[in-house]
Amino acid sequence: MTLDRRSVLRSAARLAAFTATVGLTATCSAATDGDRPGDASVAARSQPSHLAENPNPSTNPGSGPSPEESEPSAGQSTPSQPPLAPDTPLEVVTGPQGRPQLALTFHGQGDPAVATALLTAAEQRGARLTVLVVGSWLDEQPQMARRILDGGHELGNHTQNHLDISAMRPDQAREEIAQCAQRLERLTGSMGRWFRPSAAQYATQMVKDQAQQVGYQHILSFDIDPLDYTDPGADTIARRVLKSAAAGSVVALHMGHQGTVTALPAILDGLDAKGLHAVTASELCS
Repeated sequence: MTLDRRSVLRSAARLAAFTATVGLTATCSAATDGDRPGDASVAARSQPSHLAENPNPSTNPGSGPSPEESEPSAGQSTPSQPPLAPDTPLEVVTGPQGRPQLALTFHGQGDPAVATALLTAAEQRGARLTVLVVGSWLDEQPQMARRILDGGHELGNHTQNHLDISAMRPDQAREEIAQCAQRLERLTGSMGRWFRPSAAQYATQMVKDQAQQVGYQHILSFDIDPLDYTDPGADTIARRVLKSAAAGSVVALHMGHQGTVTALPAILDGLDAKGLHAVTASELCS
């Protein structure tokens, strides 16, 4: 009986060890399922440049945007824009002049703190802006896409690298437009309605063709350029804008210049005195 009892105990111990081993193997297999061929890992997906250049972000904590900043959060969506008027041209230089409205449009690039200050100043006065962003800026500051939209403003495409697009080959120009469109789509769910060529006021026929191939049906030009990117001073910027501002105007400004931020309250006050209100380009052309 003693021998039989010991045999039973040894058998039970072997059975328990076997069961534990099987359970451990099953757990490890489940943990590595995501690494199987055919399961796309995060590293295998197309990454923004600021992520691709830092494959081990844990070694540099806080250096890059969090996933919450670089991707649209659940429940967030791109604000819908009104439909454009049927007679809206391919390239918009000025909008309809029958309403007391104009569009303040901005080159989207520069210090995010300066850009945020500009957006806040506009919002405090009920102005809505159109920001044509440079794609490489969104790679560095992805959170700005949602910041702009959440303020009630509008986003558009100003190429990926802000080079002289008119001097490019058609395939190069198309790639410049498409790369920025992809960033906008990834960050906001929409590539935006408007495209503005880089380093040019007007789009050449080649650039128009490439923009349409990417999916942009409208180019956004402008009729007022106060040259604020030359930093002439806030008073000069405001005076240049207000001298020419009229119903339907499209003004070209730049986010990354402190003089523009300083000038904005005076610009908006001056527009109010003229009975004009700043709206998005889509609202202007609706």
